[in-house]
Amino acid sequence: MNLADLQIPLTSNTVRIGGKNIFYAEAGAGAPLLMLHGGGPGASGVPNYERNIAALARHFRVIVPDMPGYGRSTKGLSRTDPFGDCASAMLGLLDYLEVDRACVVGNSLGGACALRMALDRPQRVAGLVLMGPGGIDTTRSLPTAGLKCLLDYYSGAGPSKEKLSTFIRQYLVFDGARVPQSVIEGRFLASLDPEVVAKPPLVRPKGLPKFRLIDFTRDPRLSTLQAPTLVLWGTEDLVNRPSGAQSLQKRMPNCDTYLFSRTGHWVQWERAEEFNAAVTAFANKRMEAVQ
Repeated sequence: MNLADLQIPLTSNTVRIGGKNIFYAEAGAGAPLLMLHGGGPGASGVPNYERNIAALARHFRVIVPDMPGYGRSTKGLSRTDPFGDCASAMLGLLDYLEVDRACVVGNSLGGACALRMALDRPQRVAGLVLMGPGGIDTTRSLPTAGLKCLLDYYSGAGPSKEKLSTFIRQYLVFDGARVPQSVIEGRFLASLDPEVVAKPPLVRPKGLPKFRLIDFTRDPRLSTLQAPTLVLWGTEDLVNRPSGAQSLQKRMPNCDTYLFSRTGHWVQWERAEEFNAAVTAFANKRMEAVQ
């Protein structure tokens, strides 16, 4: 996707952080809003939030990076601690941008990264918006069919347009017919990057011990995390189970949840207007002290 297609002033840059190149785009001004994309094949920052950046940039300084392993950032992601690897890079990006505190918005892998940032460095996170985040109740149930499809994309015969179309249209959204073919084509081409094929960012872990490393519901810090949190989850999410919303609300002291009916894993895309309004209201309240 061409950044100019958003029809808003959008700048971009690539910086070196912790030995990795991190690409990011920016739009708008004001309190910082860091937006972290999901971890599906071919994912990256700006396309993940193509229906949100312009609306949110009217109120905030919107920062949209490609996380390690994706887009124009350095490929490869820690096999034993992918969420921690992403969180370290994103905290480093905030350091580079001289952002002391930000409201962090994260979808799927990005949600897990945002939560890990808040657990590791709570003073840096003014608020969290989590959409179907990864790493919730992963030791309490088997992986979903959608998550298996994501993790197996590069295995077997390797990536294919059919595999990607199945993942996006059958598992990522509630109504697959709404997804333009251009989205499939763009994600597929991105998924064929030779560096990504050589080092896929997310693959199926071997054995339960690796799942235990990334189950936030077993992290004792979760119950003491004071960051105001808004959890947005589609009731028909086939990648990360919607029951995770209640699980987080039960464990976090300042957590509100909103379940979207007839919506899958991609709330920010499927319910863009409501998502933009909810994030604007939430972040405006949380970021008053940051400006």
